Amino acid sequence: MDSFIARANIDHYIGLLNKDDLSPKTRATVTKLLIEEMDGLTHDTEQLEFAETRAVNGRNQLDRMRSELELSAPQHRAQAERLVGNFEATQKLLDVFCHHLRNRVNNRL
Repeated sequence: MDSFIARANIDHYIGLLNKDDLSPKTRATVTKLLIEEMDGLTHDTEQLEFAETRAVNGRNQLDRMRSELELSAPQHRAQAERLVGNFEATQKLLDVFCHHLRNRVNNRL
């Protein structure tokens, strides 16, 4: 049950971080909560699969957003760039976490 709640929290925090209207203070708080939640997951292959799925989904979404950025109207460009920047920062967190978790799982095997 705890891993289910942790996963739901991680998905929630990722969703919050992908918004473009968070204040820097709120973004820092949500980032801290996301990192704490990810660190609290058990380090087994099931959790690694969960993390890698989130990372792959994030990379795909980021690629789509970068493509759409090129097509955005000039009046919306700044907002679109902020949103892409938010996605990039969140993706970096996910990728680092996957790398860390992959190392821990491999060291246990």
